[in-house]
Amino acid sequence: MSTSPAPTPVDESVGRLNPARDTWNVFVRELRPVRRDPFSLIFSLLQPLVFLGLFGPLLIGGSDLPPAETLQWFVPGILVMIALFGTGVTGSNLLYEMQTGSHERTLVAPISRASLLIGRSLKEMAPIMVQAAVIALVTIPFGFTVNPAGMLIGLVLLALFGLGFGALSYTLALASRNRDWMFWAVQQATIFPLMILSGMLLPLANGPHWMQVAAGFNPLSYVVAAERALFAGDLLAPAVLWGFVAALLLALIGLALGIRGIKKSH
Repeated sequence: MSTSPAPTPVDESVGRLNPARDTWNVFVRELRPVRRDPFSLIFSLLQPLVFLGLFGPLLIGGSDLPPAETLQWFVPGILVMIALFGTGVTGSNLLYEMQTGSHERTLVAPISRASLLIGRSLKEMAPIMVQAAVIALVTIPFGFTVNPAGMLIGLVLLALFGLGFGALSYTLALASRNRDWMFWAVQQATIFPLMILSGMLLPLANGPHWMQVAAGFNPLSYVVAAERALFAGDLLAPAVLWGFVAALLLALIGLALGIRGIKKSH
C-alpha cells in the first residue's frame, strides 16, 4: 500500500519579499472566526468586568484615596490583564490546527515564518483593543480619566507586549504538540505568578520584601507601571521608557524562539 509523501516546505524567499503582506494575510485569516462569531468577543468581556466589579469595590473600600484615584491606578492594570490572558491562549488555536493537520498545510505555503507568529499575535490583540476601549468607557462615569495621547501610546505598548507573549505561547504549543495537557499546565503555572507579581490587581508596596524583589524581574510589572503613567498623562515618565524596553525585549525573545520552533517542527 502506497502512502502520500510528506509535504515539502516551500522556500521562504518569496514570502520574505513582502513580509507585511504575509502578516496581513495571516491576520485576516485568523480574524475570520471572530467576525463570524462576535458573541465570543462579547463573552470575553465578562472576565475583566468581573474583576472590575469585585476587586474595584474592595480596593476603593480599603484605600484612603478618593475612588477616582483608586480607579486611575486599578483600570490600567485590568487592561494589561486582558492582554496577558488574551495573548496567552494564542498557542491553543495552534494546538487545534496541529491536531487537524491544518498547521502542516500552512507550513508549506510561501510565506515568511515570522508572519505566522506576528499575524496570530496581532489577531489576538485586535479584540483586546476593543475590550480595552470598552473598559475605559465603562469606568469614565465612575471617575476614571483618560489622556487621549497616553491611551493611544498605551495601546501600542499593549500590542508590543502582546506580540511577544503571544509568540511565546505559540512556541509553547509547538513544544507540547504531542502532549497538549503540558501547554495548559505551563500556561497556568506561568500566567498567575506573572499577574500577581506585577502588582496589576493589588499593590506590592506593602507586601513582603521577597515579592518586591521578584517583581523587579517580572517584565509585566514594568508594562503595568508604564500603562498607569500613560493613562495618567505622564508621557515622559521613566516608567514609560522601561515599559517599552521590557515589552520590546519580550517581543524579540518571543519571535526568536517562535521562529526557531517553527523551523524545527518541519
